[in-house]
Amino acid sequence: MPIDFKHVKKQFEKSMADYDKNAVVQDMMASKMMFELLKLSNQYDNILEIGTGTGLLTKYIVKDLKYKRYYGNDIVEKSKNYVKKAIPNADFICGNAMKIKLDRKFNLVISNAVFQWFENIDKIIKLLSCSMLQDGIIAFSTFSPKNFSEITEITGLSLKYKSKEELIQVMKSCGFEVLYCEEFYEPVEFKTPLEMLAHMKKTGVNSLSDKTWSVKNIKEFCDKYSNKYPKTTLTYAPIIMIAKLNANPIQMTNN
Repeated sequence: MPIDFKHVKKQFEKSMADYDKNAVVQDMMASKMMFELLKLSNQYDNILEIGTGTGLLTKYIVKDLKYKRYYGNDIVEKSKNYVKKAIPNADFICGNAMKIKLDRKFNLVISNAVFQWFENIDKIIKLLSCSMLQDGIIAFSTFSPKNFSEITEITGLSLKYKSKEELIQVMKSCGFEVLYCEEFYEPVEFKTPLEMLAHMKKTGVNSLSDKTWSVKNIKEFCDKYSNKYPKTTLTYAPIIMIAKLNANPIQMTNN
């Protein structure tokens, strides 16, 4: 389904105050990605973070990496406040990452739980590769087509996720050598379907649809969910990708 970025921006801006308390899986993704990245190096002179949000990943960057210049980007202007709190001298660029202009090349491009919002991930990877130094590293987390399978089953709503294998091919076609790629599943349980919907709202995931649900719509969803599933579970299906820009990619290894 087409993504309305104005709606996405609005929903994420609304969820910022509650995001960190509810984004348990996103925090896990950031932590796992950083753990694998540190196996390569902790020194990256120029860093670009795509989708800074509330600074969840930014805090890991500050804690674990050494750098000279940090650039942060987000579609929500208010994200700048979170970034500046973590990195006072940060350069912040507000806007859709597909359209921003960058004045330098980066050793590291990094992003957590953002790339699933790009309808054409091939295009964003190609654009970012043009702003990376040779042998530069890109590290990002996203989600597989199995993400939120329970929601998709009942509503039919889903983003155009790419599988792990498809992402590997995208990276290869864009001149990257895949250093690490992992897919895993993280089910989160709730007491009721209504509590699950509240969780999704507080992490901005209700951006999946620009339709405002009425009380009737919510009740119908909760009833369908309860009838279909014995437990209220929301299954996250993250993918973590780390790759190196290489004009002549060597044989890739998958983990």
